[in-house]
Amino acid sequence: MSPPRFPDRPRLRNILLDRDGTLIRECNYLHDPDEVRLLPGVPRALDSLQRAGCRLFLLTNQSGIGRGYFPETDYLAVQDRLLELLDAHGVTLTDTLHCPHTPDAGCSCRKPKTGMWTELVSRHRLHPEESVMIGDKMADVGFARNAGLAAAVLVLTGHGKKERCKPADHQAPPPDFVAPNLELTARWLTTRFSLG
Repeated sequence: MSPPRFPDRPRLRNILLDRDGTLIRECNYLHDPDEVRLLPGVPRALDSLQRAGCRLFLLTNQSGIGRGYFPETDYLAVQDRLLELLDAHGVTLTDTLHCPHTPDAGCSCRKPKTGMWTELVSRHRLHPEESVMIGDKMADVGFARNAGLAAAVLVLTGHGKKERCKPADHQAPPPDFVAPNLELTARWLTTRFSLG
């Protein structure tokens, strides 16, 4: 059965997600697949969004690669474990992208810069007005603003509580919604947008 359509609400088709602290437990420079743990409620939230017709994309800064803390093969092993855990709940990510660079590398792909958004648009023809970004850092909020996305959500899991309390002059424009977790974010999206 198709989800109800709300013609007066903007359409939302694409959910862009941070990884560490948003989908999985925050571990500093995570590189061991055995340490991957989904946060409570994440499978249910992603499943509900997917069933409503939204596509799920993962965008993650992974400066541990650029710093030499772990090789890209470790990052890929962690990703494979995450995909395995999500698959067990019937959740599929349409695509995943990562920035391996350090903050001072001057790359265009490290959030809040929009290189990963440009790549997603090229691969999947995404439209900013049909896309939102959800993450636990103000860099995720800044990314959404810089890409012109329909909304930015800050979740208070991971680094979210600390990030929310940063001095105002260090913050991107405020998020459209601050949520305790991804599950409540998914509920908010259903009230704000027409999904799918």
